[in-house]
Amino acid sequence: MKMNNKVVITAAIAGLLGGGIAYGGASFVQNKIESSSTAVPTGSNSSGSTATSNVKVNVSSQSSKAFSTIKDSVVSVINLQKTSSNSSDSIISSIFGDQSGSSSSKSSSSGELETASEGSGVIYKKSGDSAYIVTNNHVVSGSNSLEIIMSDGKKMPAKIVGTDSVTDLAVLKINSSAVTTVASFGDSDNIKVGETALAIGSPLGSQYATSLTQGIISAKKRTVETTSEDGQGASEATVIQTDAAINSGNSGGPLINLAGQVIGINSMKLSSSGSGDNATVEGMGFAIPSNEVVSIIDQLVKDGKITRPALGVSLVDLTEISSSQQKSILKLPTSVTDGAVIMQTTNDGPAKNAGLKKYDVVTKIDGKAITDTAGLREALYKHKINDTIEVGYYRDGKYKTVNVKLTKTTSSLTTSTSK
Repeated sequence: MKMNNKVVITAAIAGLLGGGIAYGGASFVQNKIESSSTAVPTGSNSSGSTATSNVKVNVSSQSSKAFSTIKDSVVSVINLQKTSSNSSDSIISSIFGDQSGSSSSKSSSSGELETASEGSGVIYKKSGDSAYIVTNNHVVSGSNSLEIIMSDGKKMPAKIVGTDSVTDLAVLKINSSAVTTVASFGDSDNIKVGETALAIGSPLGSQYATSLTQGIISAKKRTVETTSEDGQGASEATVIQTDAAINSGNSGGPLINLAGQVIGINSMKLSSSGSGDNATVEGMGFAIPSNEVVSIIDQLVKDGKITRPALGVSLVDLTEISSSQQKSILKLPTSVTDGAVIMQTTNDGPAKNAGLKKYDVVTKIDGKAITDTAGLREALYKHKINDTIEVGYYRDGKYKTVNVKLTKTTSSLTTSTSK
């Protein structure tokens, strides 16, 4: 037993020693192999012989075809404004008086023109020696002069034909001598959610002119709040929502379909109006639908302004009224769930003259259902001054209709509370 144990122990020790020697030997050999195989070669370098492949990939797609169709009609719009005069001469004059006997200081309007902001636009019409561009009203607002940069980099002066702050649209005119392509409008009512949409413009300024981004139509008709400028309470706009990237500078540029047709005019003002000043929104861009754009720009070219009929009311959506108040104050049947509630009427306004009053709930215009205030304005703005419309409404639980003659414009009314 002892002898066997000794043999076993001796064998084990020998095995360990042998293993260690074998491992060490293998490591030495492996290190030597690696050292010789990874050493940096010596000697001279041969001349370069790398070449590009002659294989051509056909990347033509409907998106690139659509872009090529319209790209030459997309322009950058430069808003030029006069700077304040802060020269040392004016500072000295303000302290010691102007020794020339003229005004004691230079007015702010005496400064030179400089770029105040940049946006985008699209040329949609060429007539004789004139070409017309649609853009956003906020892109040209406050300008002392306007400059257009064509897709080929050529700069041209532009003049305002007309603006509309309610829809945030404006039309500009330029000389048509350099215009080779004009855009066409598609039917925004025919677009579908999920359909591919392309935005073109100058994000962050003209240094990125004619940039293309791609996304889808996220919603055909999205209601967003806008600044109230129509004398009828808080204003809303019905717009196209897309996840195509729309950044500052894209405002006024086109949103197009895969046929290269303009289906909307992009507006960063709409994108930021519903968010806080410091909010960062990704994947949510908005565009004014082409059908509305065409209607507005045609009026701007013809008259230089938009004249809208007014009911002379301020409104809130019925959905903003609690169910208990709908029952106790409005006395509505439970079957009525949508509509626009009149909260104020204007003295001598069309609505008041027709007998409409506070707490009437409008549910139809010309027989068509009205679900909210945005829908009411959309129906109203399809009419002209002196048109007569039929208003369907609920009062004290009973449905009634009344004919209202639209004798007033939005700019001619002042709102006062009706008791």
